[in-house]
Amino acid sequence: MNNQGSVSSIQMSVLFLAFITGSSIVLIPGPLTNAARNGAWLSLFLALALGMVLLACVLYLHRVYPRMSFIEYSRAAVGKWLTLLLAIPYVTVMFWHVAGIVIEIGGFFNNTMLRETPTYAINTLFFATIAMTVRAGIEVIARMSVLLLMLMLGFTIVVLVMVAPLYHPEYLRPVLPDGIRPVLHGAYIAYGFPYSELTTFAMLLPFVRKQEQTKVGKFLFWALILNGVTLAASILCSIMVLGPLSGDLKYSLYQLARLIYVQEIVERIESVIGFSLIAGSYIKSTIMLFILSKVLAQLFKLQDERLLIFPVALICLLLSITMYSNEMSLDEAVNATWPLLDNAAYTLPLLLVMAVTLVKRLRKPPASA
Repeated sequence: MNNQGSVSSIQMSVLFLAFITGSSIVLIPGPLTNAARNGAWLSLFLALALGMVLLACVLYLHRVYPRMSFIEYSRAAVGKWLTLLLAIPYVTVMFWHVAGIVIEIGGFFNNTMLRETPTYAINTLFFATIAMTVRAGIEVIARMSVLLLMLMLGFTIVVLVMVAPLYHPEYLRPVLPDGIRPVLHGAYIAYGFPYSELTTFAMLLPFVRKQEQTKVGKFLFWALILNGVTLAASILCSIMVLGPLSGDLKYSLYQLARLIYVQEIVERIESVIGFSLIAGSYIKSTIMLFILSKVLAQLFKLQDERLLIFPVALICLLLSITMYSNEMSLDEAVNATWPLLDNAAYTLPLLLVMAVTLVKRLRKPPASA
């Protein structure tokens, strides 16, 4: 960890916000509205509440084991062999996860901007870039994320403001046209992407500088709330403009940007939303590749995890090219399989370690006066 640097609590919260907002600000409104219709914003807040519970668990373990990552305090809590057993699905799903992010960005390019460019060329360029960024270390990633996150959120706000003349608030009613079940289905989708993924940040919290460890929890919760507000605004604005079509159109924010037209002066600005997706996916895949390399290095007790970065990136590249034969199978995996895999690989190991830690602390005899 030392050769990778350290970050402040604010920088860690920016990384966290970029990670959970990232590509989700463009990708989540469509599938969520398709599942929950006008109640999509309710689904989001239900998923956000579950995300806050998971973040509280991550921060509790960080307080108990302040200078350890998830793999390190899992060894301390449940032993090295059970940790290795838990790490097998953790690492496997993370490989699939990194590849899936890049598959999404490749699909976006093929459907919108670069229709004639082969997917393998886009994915190769993307993985080469994120691998070099990961090799530069956590400090570089954090500084870069601040700038990209500001641009990403700024472009999104500009689009939502400029499309305001097309808003139809009446499209938001009725809130529950088909009852509560679609809302629960939407909450399941939003919980799986992006909120169940935040448990992987247990690998990064030891990088926060020692003197700022006590402040990081507060900043992470504020980042999570800001994420919820941003995604809710994107969903509500998409519904107010596109109405019933908002659930049927992929990349709904991109579709909103295409509708902006101001006196033949400002038009066709959907490229800024394309930039937002590229920047968000780049940040998220960079952080995930960094975490994956860190997990593998700690499992195999390597002194320098940078030796793994390019081989791991190559494996993820091959997975991104070969995993899915068509876009429909990817969408089905994201909406149905992804939440289950995230829970099995990321959430359950964390909850198991937390339960064992709680039992040990309860059984520990009080210190004698």
